[in-house]
Amino acid sequence: MTHVSIAATAAYLPERWMTAAEVGERSGIPERVIVEKFGLRGKHIAAEDEHVSDLSVRAVEALLEEAEVDPLDIDVVMYFGSMWKDYAVWQAAPWIAHRIGAARAYAVEYDNVSCGTPVALRIARDMLLAEDELRNVLVVAACRESYLLDYANERSRFMFNFGDGAVAGLLVKDGERNRLLGCHGITDGSFSLQVKVPSGGSVSPNGGYRFLDVADPAAMKDGLDKVSLTNFVAAARGAVERSGADLSDVGYLCGIHMKPSMHRGLVTALGLDPSRAAYLDDTGHMSGVDPLLALDRAARAGELRDGELVLLLAAGTGYTWAASVVRWGA
Repeated sequence: MTHVSIAATAAYLPERWMTAAEVGERSGIPERVIVEKFGLRGKHIAAEDEHVSDLSVRAVEALLEEAEVDPLDIDVVMYFGSMWKDYAVWQAAPWIAHRIGAARAYAVEYDNVSCGTPVALRIARDMLLAEDELRNVLVVAACRESYLLDYANERSRFMFNFGDGAVAGLLVKDGERNRLLGCHGITDGSFSLQVKVPSGGSVSPNGGYRFLDVADPAAMKDGLDKVSLTNFVAAARGAVERSGADLSDVGYLCGIHMKPSMHRGLVTALGLDPSRAAYLDDTGHMSGVDPLLALDRAARAGELRDGELVLLLAAGTGYTWAASVVRWGA
């Protein structure tokens, strides 16, 4: 039976690293709070002339070199990262494909928010299973949303952990290792207008506040406090059950960066040992990048056990909770 596997991953993080102390200085929040409550030791910041396409190309180039893949052999290039790209109304995927020399590739994108990785894996897997002629899909995401932060805006303070970076993955048909299994997602659209950049769209095309903002922080927090953990677990359970397993079979968690209290609660709810859950306290949150970056890091560190189920779990404003499962190794 045809299946889909993750053949390779790679990442790129900009050179500049902004410390928790710097975040605290700019926001007026004590460094101790940034470290202990936000769970952030620091985060990478793109150079002023380093855009989403540049970050993406750096991650892809690393993957191609390490995996010894000829870009002319790539069938599909899929961008799934931050919506805030080099230009306001523009597709990054064709430009990325061109720059890496993937001249045969069909370029497609679904630029997304923080739920990006599990959804991208689901879409890429389904494309490969549905179309006989496709052999592989290169997925790539980048985030440069540190530049969308106004540290003087207390309404957006929960986003002060946003950093910059990129990740890439190569999905192949009938690969020998790292099989991609079930995926699942849950959406609650009642939160959809809470987090946004108010200007630049058709509602306010030429003016307005040009940074990330939260319409009603108290209402959003109250609403998410009631449903977020439950929906994280429900998305995870759905993906695991679609993989022919249950939550007790999960061996490692690759999630998004979140505050430590939520991370601990999630790890407990999933029944995992804390040592079997990645935590990106040196990068912060990078839109759709986090779970695939966590997987790449864990694999390089030798933390993943052959045959175990790895859960890639994310949530993004909108509001969508999503999960994908990989059986690591052979």
